[in-house]
Amino acid sequence: MDRNAKVAVTLGDPAGVGPEVIVKALATMREQERRDFVIVGNTEALERANRTAATGLSFAPVDAVSAGKIAVDEVDLGAPLPEIGKVSPVAGDASVRYISRAVDLAMSGDADVIVTAPINKEAMNLAGHHYDGHTGLLAHLTGSKSSFMLLASERLNTIHVSTHISLKGAIERAKTERVLATIEAGHDHFMRLGKKARIAVAGLNPHCGENGLFGTEDTEFLAPAVELARAKGIDVVGPISADTVFARAYSGAFDLVIAQYHDQGHIPIKLIAFDTAVNVSLGLPIDRVSVDHGTAFDIAGTGKANHVNMLSAIAYARLMARSPRQRAA
Repeated sequence: MDRNAKVAVTLGDPAGVGPEVIVKALATMREQERRDFVIVGNTEALERANRTAATGLSFAPVDAVSAGKIAVDEVDLGAPLPEIGKVSPVAGDASVRYISRAVDLAMSGDADVIVTAPINKEAMNLAGHHYDGHTGLLAHLTGSKSSFMLLASERLNTIHVSTHISLKGAIERAKTERVLATIEAGHDHFMRLGKKARIAVAGLNPHCGENGLFGTEDTEFLAPAVELARAKGIDVVGPISADTVFARAYSGAFDLVIAQYHDQGHIPIKLIAFDTAVNVSLGLPIDRVSVDHGTAFDIAGTGKANHVNMLSAIAYARLMARSPRQRAA
């Protein structure tokens, strides 16, 4: 890996497929590559996944790791390992503490980037951690006012004005200030990676409101955000009707689409890149990439979990680690 970047990989919900996709992904790498990784979680959960996947990996504590072994930053569960494939407050609490520890590593400079395996929001809330998922939790842990969810794939990228809130709440949040901030976050991210992105803003209402027939939000809030961004030198157009803008971006007209709410951006990405798209958190003081799938309790522990998405997340994390944050300025 360039720069010998240290990648901290959180285990996710230990009762889900996270441990399995992690060991499967690591098993595809050369021993030298695996030295750049530290798994934040529990060795017991990793060993269980190791047996299921028959990957033959070996693990050791960070302060005692030796040749051929993968470093584990052990987080004490304080309870027996939860049953695989079941919603558990113990697992929900553990998944939050894994993330908290990984954030500490990134904030202190002991990790260059975090890669997160999936967590279960029900388990997390049962444990008393009331967040909308990784995005809200990471914003809280890093003291960030807000953050943005970017879904990245080879031919389509989309960043969201809002994510895990009701559709009514999403409409209320699609105001000029937030839309402009989302445009700027996407622009800065692509600039950091060495590309001035061609950005399109998806409309909120059908046909962008059809001149007020189907709503006025597009002309009242979205269009002014586009004009303000253009005045700052950002290559952005819109709003463009959401029923065409994603197809145009997929065909190469745009590098990034600003989605107004969760499903507007998630559906096209998951349709065309279900196994390879990754979730990137922007607007934080640390770098974080995640798989774009859930805990899959229905197949957890069966050996059927696909690790392709974890490999995509790791590859994107490496890309970010090679691109110093200063370039965004």
